Amino acid sequence: MTTTLPTRGQLERSLAQRIQALYRSQLGLRLSGVDCELLETKIAIVLEQSVTQPEQLLVAQGKSELVESLHSELEEVIQPQLKTLIEEVIGVSVLDLLSDVTLETARTGIIVILSEAPQIRDAVSKATA
Repeated sequence: MTTTLPTRGQLERSLAQRIQALYRSQLGLRLSGVDCELLETKIAIVLEQSVTQPEQLLVAQGKSELVESLHSELEEVIQPQLKTLIEEVIGVSVLDLLSDVTLETARTGIIVILSEAPQIRDAVSKATA
């Protein structure tokens, strides 16, 4: 029985779906979108609408520092689960996970540093095989 390697797109879609489910189940947050892009030994992830309505209300009242602090704490708590999820989907160890939120646009950016590039199916070699 041979195992077919996933394509880059399949990994990116699977990762986006699993991240969206993680944020929904752990934080009750319905992200409007999750974009993932695999870049050799790095992954760029953008979470859309990652700032909740109560957080937006606090920002509007001039409490941005409080919201940034809260967001930082929540990200720290969820990072071990996110790291495990990424390793399960990608099949490669995560060396570092960096994240930051922009309150004005309600986006969170995450950069993942992998120990090595994941094995993926090369569409060109598949066509010539």
